[in-house]
Amino acid sequence: MIDALTLDQLRIFLAVADSGSFTGAGKQLQRVQSAISQSIQTLEVTLGLALFDRREKKPRLTHAGRALVADARRVIAGADMLRGRAESISKGLEAELAIAIGQLLPQDIGMAVLRELQQRFPELPVRLLTGGIAAPERYLRAGTVELAIFPLELTQATDLEAEFLLEVPLVPVVASSHPLATLPGLITRQEISSHVQLVLTDAMTTDDWSRGVVSSVVWRFADMNARMVFLLNGFGWCNMPLHMVAPHLKSGALTRLRLTEQEGFTMQLHAVYQRGRPPGPAGRWVIDRLHAHLAARGN
Repeated sequence: MIDALTLDQLRIFLAVADSGSFTGAGKQLQRVQSAISQSIQTLEVTLGLALFDRREKKPRLTHAGRALVADARRVIAGADMLRGRAESISKGLEAELAIAIGQLLPQDIGMAVLRELQQRFPELPVRLLTGGIAAPERYLRAGTVELAIFPLELTQATDLEAEFLLEVPLVPVVASSHPLATLPGLITRQEISSHVQLVLTDAMTTDDWSRGVVSSVVWRFADMNARMVFLLNGFGWCNMPLHMVAPHLKSGALTRLRLTEQEGFTMQLHAVYQRGRPPGPAGRWVIDRLHAHLAARGN
């Protein structure tokens, strides 16, 4: 008998429970009271439970009825979400939005856009992947994601479509307890090359990115956050995104190095997708919101 349960019955059950009467539920659902009463009776037979105590003027939820109200709300909410997703997909919205985000994207911008995404497309499932410097491109090429946010310069790929997002400044920094932090004036290449440099690498390949590498001894990390931990603990120096180290520079935990050769460099961050396979409506919306947030911040 439980298979005879319908969403309409559950909606009527909740309407009676919320309004406190069959008449109130009828007005809410624009149905005659007799139809409301009959539906509740059918639901009670189907469940084998009395949901309302009708001995008084207004029906009151029984103990069983009160226990089932929350379950009924979850079922209805799930059905509404299913209907919403189906309608969105039928209109071209992705069944799931899969994005790979590299670690150079400022976290506050990324979180703001993803929060807006959740509000704009509440029924849309999101697959969010992160990883080392080359992981976003691998996810994209494997078809695991349809949109990746990373610097195209890392791999020099020419067969992917890319939209410029912003220039990310990278600056040379070191823990304030490190010997390099005490050197006066500009630091020469000879002075800095004898100290360990913390460098990003790709754990899946043997091709190491070499831009900005000047030290003769390097420690390589596949994860930006792991490198930050070692940086703060004085293991060596490195070029880090300014937005990531700004709080530590302000607190005094890190010191910005002044080098004779350069005081850092910039990397271009892109929204990347496979050629001939542009993002769907939600993916396109994410790119547009990233542009809007970055423009508002002056990037």
